[in-house]
Amino acid sequence: MTALLRAVRRQRGFTLETLAAQTGLTKSYLSKIERRQSTPSIAVALKLARALDVDVAQLFSEATNEKIAVDRAVDRSASTERYVALAPGVLGKSMSPFVVRPNGQNADDPRPAHAGQEFLFVHAGSVELTYGDQIVTLAAGDSAYFDASVSHSLRAVGGTPADVVVVAHQEPDPR
Repeated sequence: MTALLRAVRRQRGFTLETLAAQTGLTKSYLSKIERRQSTPSIAVALKLARALDVDVAQLFSEATNEKIAVDRAVDRSASTERYVALAPGVLGKSMSPFVVRPNGQNADDPRPAHAGQEFLFVHAGSVELTYGDQIVTLAAGDSAYFDASVSHSLRAVGGTPADVVVVAHQEPDPR
C-alpha cells in the first residue's frame, strides 16, 4: 500500500499536510504508513480512499479492473501483511473485503470507526472484538455484523494465529 499511497497522493496533488487535514490523521502517521513503519487499519484505509477519491482496493494493488476476481489462498499464504485486500483489481466495489491477521495487540489506530457497516467471519483462531464498551470473543466459524461508526478493534487471543475475513461497506461519497 505504501508506494501506491504515495503515488496516488502525489497524483492528486496532495501533500502529507493536505491529506492529514482531509482524513483527520496526523502527518507523522501518514508518513509512517508510506514508509512501511505502520500498517493502517481498514478504517484508516477507507478514510484515505475517500479523501483521495479512489476505491480502497486501488491503494493495495495496481491491478486493472477485473470482471471476476479469484484470490487463491496459496497466494496469500506467503504474505506477512496484517491486512490483505481481496479482489483488489475489481474497481467500484460496494464492499471492501479483506483478510485480517490480528496479533495479540491492538493496532496503531486502536479504536477505528468509519461510516458504514462491517461483517467479519473468523476463519481460523480466536479473536476478541471490542465494540464500543462491549467485548466479544469469537472462535473459528463465528461471525459478527455491526455498525462501523461505533469504535471497534480486533486482537488475536489464544495460542494460534487468527485469520478473519472482514467485509466493510461504506456508501459512496455523493460528491
